[in-house]
Amino acid sequence: MSPEPDAIWLNTSPSLLCFAQPLLRELSRDVTIARWEYSQTQDEASSLDVAILLLDNYLQSINQPVHLIGHSTGGLLGLLYTRRYPEKVKSLTLLAVGADAALDWQAHYYAHLPYLSRQKILNAMVYNLFGYQNEKTVKRLERILEQDKNCSLSPHSLMKRLSVPPAPVPVPFMVCGSTDDMIVEPESLQGWRPFLMEGDRYWECQKGRHFFHFFYPNLLAEQILDFWQSLHHSKLVFSSLVK
Repeated sequence: MSPEPDAIWLNTSPSLLCFAQPLLRELSRDVTIARWEYSQTQDEASSLDVAILLLDNYLQSINQPVHLIGHSTGGLLGLLYTRRYPEKVKSLTLLAVGADAALDWQAHYYAHLPYLSRQKILNAMVYNLFGYQNEKTVKRLERILEQDKNCSLSPHSLMKRLSVPPAPVPVPFMVCGSTDDMIVEPESLQGWRPFLMEGDRYWECQKGRHFFHFFYPNLLAEQILDFWQSLHHSKLVFSSLVK
């Protein structure tokens, strides 16, 4: 019988999962981490409420609170779930999620779509997200972004773009980003600072852009594991005090 997970990676885009794998491998060396996935067809409506319900159905099968971790829209889902069911969450770690937690690359895409062709925007997005790449890699990344646009949970469309204002998080909280992220810029990430409580963490990678967790998984894993360990230590200290 498999042990219950300590942590859950929230994946809301099948096409972008490849960029999470290096970090998941690093974390799995020290903790039991599971992957929860949301996927939909191109014809289905995108609904965060449905995703929250499905995630809750899954977490009901786990007999302990868990660490939730998510990148971009996966982080948004974790945030919304944590605000609704804080008793089921041991901690929340957000990667590339700004103070407006709904902001993702698709919000930028749809903001430019009335003025530029789809292909030009995707090409520019590859640079914004990953920096300079050779032509073959650019084409592959454009296809990945196209798949993500069609089959991910992103709440944005040409007709509507969602905004989620910041507020205190009711569980231990860590927010991470990159100083050269052109989607969630440092100013947006730093908007979380007024809402951090004692014991919460804020960490910026010096480079890596929007997918810094792919380019620097070792650095990030070290920070996340240290955060989780600090929570365990705090719990042990509290237990010894109350005895």
